[in-house]
Amino acid sequence: MTTAVAAVDLGATSGRVILGHVSANELSIRPVARFPNTPVRTIDGLHWNILELYRSVVAGLGAAAREEPAIASIGIDSWAVDYALLRNGRMLGVPYHYRDERNNAAVEAVHGLVTPPELYAANGLQFLPFNSLYQLTADRLAGSLDAADGVLLVPDLLGYWLTGRKVAERTNASTTGLVNIATGEWDAALLRRLQLPASLFPELVDAGTRIGPLLDDVAREIGIDPATGVTAVGSHDTASAVLAVPAQTEDFAYISCGTWGLVGVELERPELSEAGRLANFTNEGGVDGTVRYLHNVMGLWLLSESVREWERGATPISLPALLAAASAVTVPVAVFDANDPRFLTPGDMPARIAEWCRENGAVVPGSQAEFVRSIIESLAAAFVDAVRTASSLSGKRVSVIHIVGGGSQNELLCQLIADRSGLPVQAGPVEATAIGNVLVQARAAGLVDGSRAAMRALVAAAFEVRTYTPQAL
Repeated sequence: MTTAVAAVDLGATSGRVILGHVSANELSIRPVARFPNTPVRTIDGLHWNILELYRSVVAGLGAAAREEPAIASIGIDSWAVDYALLRNGRMLGVPYHYRDERNNAAVEAVHGLVTPPELYAANGLQFLPFNSLYQLTADRLAGSLDAADGVLLVPDLLGYWLTGRKVAERTNASTTGLVNIATGEWDAALLRRLQLPASLFPELVDAGTRIGPLLDDVAREIGIDPATGVTAVGSHDTASAVLAVPAQTEDFAYISCGTWGLVGVELERPELSEAGRLANFTNEGGVDGTVRYLHNVMGLWLLSESVREWERGATPISLPALLAAASAVTVPVAVFDANDPRFLTPGDMPARIAEWCRENGAVVPGSQAEFVRSIIESLAAAFVDAVRTASSLSGKRVSVIHIVGGGSQNELLCQLIADRSGLPVQAGPVEATAIGNVLVQARAAGLVDGSRAAMRALVAAAFEVRTYTPQAL
């Protein structure tokens, strides 16, 4: 018997609702709704339009229910670290976007209370100035926590609005910096040192946990049986994406490439060396208690922001044509540091790249095609460096690199990664995050085998993967 589940997959620029059909020998997905996820800048900063996002999710689930009235469950994944403050179940203000500039003072305040080495020993996370613990400290300093009695990360917030139950799924909670790397629970000692009330944080649950049935009003709006319910998945989108890597060996590295590039290896236990901290490698939670040992690279954000800037001149950009022109570039282009903090916030990305080149004695790209080639070359270099560093620090051998997500469609990027690494690159599937979401729900419903290897074999059999063989540089 094949059963349908609905995966809500929310990215930093868009969202989608996808129907997944799963049995012991079948796995297929079909998008039923896509919608933009556009932040809003107000007088107090950059925010997520969370109510519009929720409205789009409910409408998308309604479209799914019209196609498949007997959906077994719903799962929600999203980007990490961002959250809403609550009081008596009501949201206080609009959640901030992680790219908002408010965190600089909070970083200094946190490190004045707990040093970076102490933080790494407690939570195992790379330093990112927008991690939840810094954002929550910014809220504390602004007095915003005084009225709050709860905090929910984005997928948990939407799950609460659907079911009325407040929980925190562990893979996403692990990115807050407030879950103890040894115990997997909220770190009470760290919360005290950071002056963050422990009472704000809800019960932690594992991926595969049934959160609850839909609220009656929500079920009526969607047009579905309330018993359908919501199942916790790997609610950090990278956790779901890594589960859906179609690896047929354990010796693989992954690149989950979209707005961000998340590059690393899957481990059974954390790697907490000082060398790993200095290299800014993170130990984030994966499905089944695994560790996603990875490094964040700026990702295709560099390209999308560049295109956005060029389109300000009212001339539409054809991305396929631009990528084709970039592939045809024969002159050497600058390979810049894709992880430079100047590239984090929205703005004129080509101007920032040119600024980096001038500061570092590199030739500034002379055309849009050369800028794109420079971006792709720089991303490939950063990705390969992260793969090699992950392997060296963890001791895990890597014989193949899997790239999933939107970046797997970028032929130039995939080939350059293969060429620079000297390893085969297997590209696809594009919708890995939604597939991982579907698989956790299917396993919770008893539709597929319990092992990660079996689920990955199902992905490998169901979706086309393109292999890129290294060529001499």
